[in-house]
Parts: sequence; structure tokens; C-alpha cells
Amino acid sequence: MNWVDDNTEFAALDAPARALLGTLDPVEVPRGTVLFCPGEAVKGYVVMLSGQVDVNLIGPNGRDILLYRVEPGQSCIQSTLGLLGGDAYTGEAMAETSARLVLIPRDVFFALLDSSPGFRRLVFAAFAERMQSMMQLIENVSFMSVESRLAALILDRAGPDGCLHMTQAEMATAVGTAREVISRRLDKLAQAGAVAQERGSVTILNRSALNDIVRGAAF
Repeated sequence: MNWVDDNTEFAALDAPARALLGTLDPVEVPRGTVLFCPGEAVKGYVVMLSGQVDVNLIGPNGRDILLYRVEPGQSCIQSTLGLLGGDAYTGEAMAETSARLVLIPRDVFFALLDSSPGFRRLVFAAFAERMQSMMQLIENVSFMSVESRLAALILDRAGPDGCLHMTQAEMATAVGTAREVISRRLDKLAQAGAVAQERGSVTILNRSALNDIVRGAAF
């Protein structure tokens, strides 16, 4: 069974589209691989089969912010925008885990857009979903305080044991601020008894307090 038949969304496409996609081989990508950088031309449409790729925007001062992460079933908005608009990448994509993906070359991508209504719906549905998440990111950065964004990150990413395994630098990238700011905010949360800190991890002690911060309650 090839990757197309093993993927629910692509397996539902028309036979010609499935046959064309079936000629493309998946690629195994090791953790830490940089998939694209700012200024590079977009080579094709990426289909994630397994793993996770993070796309960051890097500022002139070297600070970066996590724009979005791509997991199976999700699209890379930078690739789609580059293909449809002709612009180069503005962000950097790195495999946060080992990943398996398929690159649909530019010519195949446009041939499928022209010939397969099902593929066209799939691409634009994924694009719309990703745009919604980007709008949420803009709203969060614009209107939520650093404390609120940090509390939301801890609540969202912590495991079933209430522990979040991230460095302060990774948290800073995820919420769009500097590592020093994260350090100060975590110290404040720890002093208030909301979290406990260890090197490379944060454990939730008071979930209600963090939820209050996310809602904008005084802290």
C-alpha cells in the first residue's frame, strides 16, 4: 500500500489524482533538519505523513517567534502562499521530530489544482484552517499580555502529569518574547505557587490560577 492509499484524505480523491500522487515517494527527515529558510523559492506543496515541523519567523535582531507547527493533516501556509503568489519563504522551517513527508512539485501541484476538484478542496480547506490559526496568533500577540500567553502555553502544552518540557528559550519563541522576559514571568508564577520550575521543565501546581491569568484576571 502506498502513502496515498494509507492517507484518508488523499485516498478519497479521484483515481487520476491518486495515480499521479502515487508516483511521488515519501522522504524521511531527521530531527533538526532545516527544510527551508527566508529568501528561498518554494519548490512544492508539503504533505506531512508523520512527525512535526515548526515554522518560525526570525526578526532582524535574531529573535524568533513560532508562527505555526505542521503535523499530519495540516498544511504549511508559507508553501501554499509561495506557490499561489510566487513569493519566497519569509520564515524558517525545522523538523522538531523525525518526520516523514511528501513534496508535491510545483508542476504537479498546479496540474492537480486544474484537474482534480477534490484535491483543490483539500488544499483550500487546509489553507483556510491554517489562516484561522494565524489570525489567532495575531490576536494573541496583539491583545494578550506576555503573562497570559505564557500561562496559555503552559496549560496547552503540559502533559497529563501537568509537566511542560520546554526550555525558557523555546517558550520565548512560542509566545513571541525574549528569554529574559520568560525567566522573570516564570519566577513570578513560581513565587505565587502557580508552577514549579526545574531546568528544562515547568510543572503546574495551580491550574485555576493559570486559567485566571489567561482570562486576564489580575496577577
